[in-house]
Amino acid sequence: MVAGVSALVSAAGMLALTPQPLRIARLDAPGFGLTSAGAAAPSAAVLKGADGHFWADGQVNGEPVRFLVDTGATAVALTPADAERLGFRTQDLDYSYRVTTAGGRSRAAAVTLSSVSVGGARLDDVGALVIEKGLDTSLLGMSYLGRLARFEATREALFLQP
Repeated sequence: MVAGVSALVSAAGMLALTPQPLRIARLDAPGFGLTSAGAAAPSAAVLKGADGHFWADGQVNGEPVRFLVDTGATAVALTPADAERLGFRTQDLDYSYRVTTAGGRSRAAAVTLSSVSVGGARLDDVGALVIEKGLDTSLLGMSYLGRLARFEATREALFLQP
C-alpha cells in the first residue's frame, strides 16, 4: 500500500513554516476538466500562500484538517493530534512502517480515511499514515493526489479535479 515510504516527507525545510491563510476557489478553468459531454467540470483550486507553498484546508471523515500539499509524499500523512481528532486511538495503532521526516526517522501506522475532500474534490477510502513523531503539520500526499483525475500546479494555484 505504501511502497517507497522512506520518501514520505520531501518537504523537509517546509514543515517548520507558519501556514498562511488559505484561499480556495471553485473554478471552471477552460480546457481543464472536460466532461465526456465536452462541458467544463468544476475543479477546485488551492491558491499559493504568501510563503510559496500550497496550504489546503481539507475535510477528512467530515472533520477539518489543515494540510501542506506535498507531491513528494508517498501518502497522506497525519500528525498524531490530527489522527486523534479524527477518532483514531493513536496508542492502539500498529506503528510498523519506518519513515523519514523533517525531524528525522520515525515510525508510522497505516490507516484508511473514509473520505478526503479539498475544495470539493472528494475521494473515498484514502490510504494514509499516522506519523508517530517528527511531523509538524499533516501532509496531503500522493495517496490522495495520485487518485485524482488530474492535478496541475501553476505559479498561482494548484488545480484539483476528482
